[in-house]
Amino acid sequence: MPDGSEISLMFGRIAHRYDLANLLLSGGLCTRWTRRLARAAAGHLTGPGAFAVDLATGSGDVAFALARFAPSARICGLDFCEPMLQEAKKRLAAARETTLHAKKEDITAPARITFRHGDCAALPLADASADVVTIAYGVRNLQDRPKGLREIHRVLRPGGSAFILEFSQPARWFSPPYYFYVRHILPTLARAATGDRLAYKYLGDSIATFPPRDKFSRELLDAGFCEVRSTALTLGIVAIHHARKTA
Repeated sequence: MPDGSEISLMFGRIAHRYDLANLLLSGGLCTRWTRRLARAAAGHLTGPGAFAVDLATGSGDVAFALARFAPSARICGLDFCEPMLQEAKKRLAAARETTLHAKKEDITAPARITFRHGDCAALPLADASADVVTIAYGVRNLQDRPKGLREIHRVLRPGGSAFILEFSQPARWFSPPYYFYVRHILPTLARAATGDRLAYKYLGDSIATFPPRDKFSRELLDAGFCEVRSTALTLGIVAIHHARKTA
């Protein structure tokens, strides 16, 4: 696996076309997956002063979805790739401008959603400070996954929940065509969309080597979580993992 700085540079190169590439390469399914993640997490953000952290926030898709489904929560999106953060901040500014002209309630107000630099290996957050932590497609890129999972556990309040959306191992019968697509077709399409074939070759390789749901659940338990469960989506292509910190 490339080290953290190489991964940051890789995502920085594709930041300006990242959202378009995701839509194209997933056939639009990524939008549905994000909504499922945000709805699940929002159910745990109902109390006064609820605070959610979205790690590896990228261009902010999950953070914006959380703002819609959890209208009273504060949301902070963290990423260690500055160009991706700039894309998220541009989207936030555009959303504020649209809301201002439409004279609607501003769910993107500074008190509601913010974006800042943060590395999953050393989160700039106090112990037990978040009710919910979300991360989509980012755990797979952690250079030291056990350490990153322990950091997520550290910043959650007792009884808090982590929601992790990640690529997974598909149904056995679907594996051959799926991995043919991931390894051979996806990088070519990605090159057309972003001009960077190597970034998506890495994506395919990292998907193939990520542990199955049961093994990843064991990693979450080893990091200190309890009540770990997972939900497979779209023939097992992705899964949402829910892990709770002991109250």
